[in-house]
Amino acid sequence: MAIVRWQHGDLPEIDRLRQEMNRLTGLFSAEREPFFSRVYPALNMTEEGDTFYVRAELPGAKAESLDISVVEGRLVIRGERKIETEGKQTNYHRKEREAGFFRRTIMLPAKVASDRVSATMKNGVLTISLPKSEEAKPRKIDVTST
Repeated sequence: MAIVRWQHGDLPEIDRLRQEMNRLTGLFSAEREPFFSRVYPALNMTEEGDTFYVRAELPGAKAESLDISVVEGRLVIRGERKIETEGKQTNYHRKEREAGFFRRTIMLPAKVASDRVSATMKNGVLTISLPKSEEAKPRKIDVTST
């Protein structure tokens, strides 16, 4: 018995089904960018010496609407971003700026001194300074000879 490789073009019904499925899925994504899950706020975490820094983009958020806490080795950023509505008669062609409540939690790489954490907001960028706790800092161990 000979083995013959099957090609989808051998059956016109399968080709038609494939084309119809492409057409149907195209209805939902026509002229739209691919869907990406967005995490808000976008942030960077860096380490400089004995301090971690978290810089988060929060355009449109006010400093007084933010609640920042350190709980069990996690940094929690909560707040609200309000965006002025354009009007009741506005028809959107694209709407990517979201408003409302948000919460972002990230694990910290080491213990921090929560009583010394500070935060500042400038030009829509939140900067959180997280000093390492004494037990998280490297400690030099003296070696004695006997």
